[in-house]
Amino acid sequence: MAAEVTRAVGVDIGGTGIKAGIVDLEAGRLISDRVKVATPSGAEPPDVLAAVTEVLTVLGVDDPDVPLGVAFPAIVKRGRTLSAANVSDKWIGFEAEKFFEDGLGRDIHFANDADVAGVAELRYGAAKGQPGLTILTTLGTGIGSALLYEGALVPNSELGHVQRAKHERDAEAYAAYSAMEREQLSWSDWAKRLQWYYSHIEFLFSPDLFIVGGGVSKHADQFLPLLNLKTPIVPAVHRNNAGIIGAAALALA
Repeated sequence: MAAEVTRAVGVDIGGTGIKAGIVDLEAGRLISDRVKVATPSGAEPPDVLAAVTEVLTVLGVDDPDVPLGVAFPAIVKRGRTLSAANVSDKWIGFEAEKFFEDGLGRDIHFANDADVAGVAELRYGAAKGQPGLTILTTLGTGIGSALLYEGALVPNSELGHVQRAKHERDAEAYAAYSAMEREQLSWSDWAKRLQWYYSHIEFLFSPDLFIVGGGVSKHADQFLPLLNLKTPIVPAVHRNNAGIIGAAALALA
């Protein structure tokens, strides 16, 4: 029966916004409007659940037979969130998948947000058919990452938290898009920070391709040409919708 399913719902929970849409699983594209609400202040579990319920209601997808995937900004193992990136610490060690299933009254597939964005690019985007190691990074409130090797996802990488020598801040505090906004950096000044970050990741992993996702990827022409790397670096095909599309794609897993 799963082979007959051609659409699913994807919900992408981020540090600042919660986005959702209905996805055509054959084409890998949204077939509904993208619904977005602000992530509740403090991002505690009951408030996030209420916001997810709101976006699903707006989408009109009350049918539990329509597969649902949920992406979340944390390390996710066996349905449990083991970290809390830009959300409440109450998510650490939390049975998140069961919490959402109980609260929504339906089965879901629950995974790390950058990982599902990687799956979207692997199945439908810039990583499709790519040999070797592709590293996707999402630049937003933080820096998410997905390792894609020979067509397979290596889950729960946390490359946004590599440390900077002689500095107190980790990579995402220094080089995420939120740092650019917070410190009112120009594109060129921000690109210098990204240059450090991608050069460091390049040295550690020797990837064959970098893919850049997140909302700022729609402005890729403003900063990617300023980077000097040995590794090709391209914007995500699905831009800021990759989380929704990847979450929906994994909903049948």
